[in-house]
Amino acid sequence: MGQKVRPTGFRTGVMIDWKSQWSASAKKEFPELLLEDKKIRTFINKEYKAAMISMVRIERTREKVIVYIHAAKVGSIIGQKGAKIDELTEKLKDMFNREIEVKTIEVHRPQTDPQILSREIADNLEKRQSFRRTLKRALEQAMESGARGVRIQMSGRLGGAEMARCESGMLGSIPLSTLRSRVEYGFSEASTPQGNIGIKVWVNNGDYLTEESGDGPNAQARKVSKKPARSGKR
Repeated sequence: MGQKVRPTGFRTGVMIDWKSQWSASAKKEFPELLLEDKKIRTFINKEYKAAMISMVRIERTREKVIVYIHAAKVGSIIGQKGAKIDELTEKLKDMFNREIEVKTIEVHRPQTDPQILSREIADNLEKRQSFRRTLKRALEQAMESGARGVRIQMSGRLGGAEMARCESGMLGSIPLSTLRSRVEYGFSEASTPQGNIGIKVWVNNGDYLTEESGDGPNAQARKVSKKPARSGKR
C-alpha cells in the first residue's frame, strides 16, 4: 500500500492542512472555485518558474482571495520596491475579477523541499547535464542539508536513448505508511529534444510530533502531550 499512495494526500487532513482553504456558499459554485484555484496555481508556476516555487496556498473569505506563495527566491517575485508583486496582483484581479492579495513566504531549506529539488533536477536535465551525475548530486545535497531520507525517480528517454526507461536512487529511509513521518512529495517535468522526462522526489524531513520536523511549508506539527512513563513491573 505504501508504495502506491501519494504521501501528501495520505496525510492531508491528518497531519497537514489543505492547500486550499475555503467553502462554497452553494454546491454549484464549487467546480468554478476549484477550477479558479487550478488556474491561479498554473499561472503563478508558469510566470515565476525561476523563483523556485514550492507551494501555492489559497484562502478565500467573503471579501477577498489570499494567495500565499512559498518560494526559495522570494526576491524575484517581489521585485524592486514590490513592483513585481503589485503587477502580479493586478494581473490576477483582471483575470478573475476578484479582490486578490498576494503574500510571499521564503523557504529556508530549499535543498530538502521535494518540489524545489525536482525543479532543479529538471533544469539540469534541460541543460543536457548527465542524469546520473545530477541524480547523485541531488541525493547528497538533500542528505547534507538535514533530510533523514530522500528518493528520486526519473522516467523517460534518459540520456537521449531510443527506449524510455526508469532510473531511481535512494539514501536514508522513506517510511511512506507511517503517518507521523514528515514525508513530502514533489513532481516536475523536464522538456528535452527527445521528449519529456518526469522527476518524482520523496523527502523524509523528520517527525511531525517532535521538534525535529523542520521549517518547510508543510511543517504544521501537532502538539501532543507526552504521557508519563509507567513505573513498576507488569
